[in-house]
Amino acid sequence: MSDLEIRRATAADLPDIVAMLADDLLGAQRESPDDLTPYATAFQRLAQDPQQHLMVAVRGDTVVGTLQLTVIPGLSRRGSTRSLIEGVRIPAQERGSGLGTRLIEWAIEESRRQHCQLVQLTSDATRTDAHRFYERLGFEASHLGFKMNL
Repeated sequence: MSDLEIRRATAADLPDIVAMLADDLLGAQRESPDDLTPYATAFQRLAQDPQQHLMVAVRGDTVVGTLQLTVIPGLSRRGSTRSLIEGVRIPAQERGSGLGTRLIEWAIEESRRQHCQLVQLTSDATRTDAHRFYERLGFEASHLGFKMNL
């Protein structure tokens, strides 16, 4: 893993990121890697927001992982700041290599550096392997999440 670099994503990384987002049963239903236009628009919004950290893990010239970390100031918990980890993706051939752990550890350390008091994430209810992974890293399934498509 010493050859792994975790860095901010660039627009040139979009095809690799979108391919990872689409590379599972859930992502295949909601992502469109054949049309990067909406992703490029979203990337520009993310790049302009200092609270957004769209990251990639790179080995050599190959993107082998991604996640998005959002820093959220708030009033609850005595005005504490929290971070939200989203869009964690590791290609199937890289799973089990420790790469996911490295990405999440990066997100936790960056959250500390940003003075966050809490790191949170959500995971689709069907992703039981991911749930075990997050619990192994110290996350607790403490809340029930709700979503509404608009």
